[in-house]
Amino acid sequence: MFAKKSNGAIIISLILAVVLWGASNAGTKFLVMGNALTARLAWPPIWTGSTRLICAGLILLAVLKWTTWLGELKPLSAVEQRAMWLRGAGSLALYMVIFNEAMHLTAASHVALYLGTAPVWALLWEERPAWNRRSAQRYGAAALALTGVVVLFAPALKSGSSNWFGEVLGMGCSVTWAIYGRQCRALGMRLSGAEVSAHTLWRGGLLMLPVAAVEAVKLSLDGGGGFILARSGFWRWDLVLAQVYCFIGGGVFAYALWNNGLRHWPTSRVFLFNNLIPLSTMTWSHFCLGERVTPTFWLAMVLIVLGVVLGQANWQKVLGTRWVPAE
Repeated sequence: MFAKKSNGAIIISLILAVVLWGASNAGTKFLVMGNALTARLAWPPIWTGSTRLICAGLILLAVLKWTTWLGELKPLSAVEQRAMWLRGAGSLALYMVIFNEAMHLTAASHVALYLGTAPVWALLWEERPAWNRRSAQRYGAAALALTGVVVLFAPALKSGSSNWFGEVLGMGCSVTWAIYGRQCRALGMRLSGAEVSAHTLWRGGLLMLPVAAVEAVKLSLDGGGGFILARSGFWRWDLVLAQVYCFIGGGVFAYALWNNGLRHWPTSRVFLFNNLIPLSTMTWSHFCLGERVTPTFWLAMVLIVLGVVLGQANWQKVLGTRWVPAE
């Protein structure tokens, strides 16, 4: 992507990836929201996720096979093939089902904000509580992030709003994304991040297809007959273009930029840019879909971002050993 390591270029590329992912999240909401204007045209959430994973995975495989942008494509052993299906693709398919259903039921910015807590749960997964500074830092970060989740979730629960289940699914997104991340880390011992993503994306999409078929049939019956995928309004050009953008712009291009950052910077430093995705998603959703920014969004975002930064930062390196002595 970039011939030389340029911090300025890497920062620009990561910000661009964040913008692309925010637009992709808003695009997903546009496809599955089913509001009063587009209720008859909304796409089935699971079918939408399944086809997106398959297309994005196959395009990434093609990029790896015929270009050197993301490195070389290495053959998989039989053990790796099974692991890709059972561990990588299985956890990704579960995540995508929950993610798209959450997008269908609640605000896109809320789902993105819940996803922002995933690095905290991943950190907690790595070690049990202990009587030391590092453990206190991690569990303090989790407490901050959890407080942000409560702030975001409480209004829906208090008012008895029908979208409270969407908020629960949004929280489930962060947990399943952390699980998928752990599986990718294990699968990436010999393979690059681009290879793991390419192999798990299309497999995850295929695993979702049977459930997607049942979903499409059910929606067709509920809609009074006529297979939903065959309806003329279903293939409206703006809906199709939104899906195409989501698996190319939010999938291939955004990942290529993200992967370039991971080549030059530590993972923890790159992942701090994840904190900008909820803001990007909220901006796209507000101006393109008219999604209202809830009063609790900003407070929840501050708490969650602080939690993630607290959990990931190396304070001894930031402040020096004078202020944070070695344990």
